Amino acid sequence: MANATTKLEVATATDRPHQNAPPPAVTNGSDIACRAYELYVARGREDGHDVEDWLQAERELRVDAEC
Repeated sequence: MANATTKLEVATATDRPHQNAPPPAVTNGSDIACRAYELYVARGREDGHDVEDWLQAERELRVDAEC
């Protein structure tokens, strides 16, 4: 008979979910649109910055979601 070797598997910290970690934040288009509108209003409702406002809102919400 051949000798059977067994592999001992050890779970590392990266293999297990954090016990105290909050659930991931979900950002959707509606959240981004609301924040982009807030930026538009804060600028004094100046037209022509819609893409800039949208991208800024995405950046802000993405940073908040990573915390």
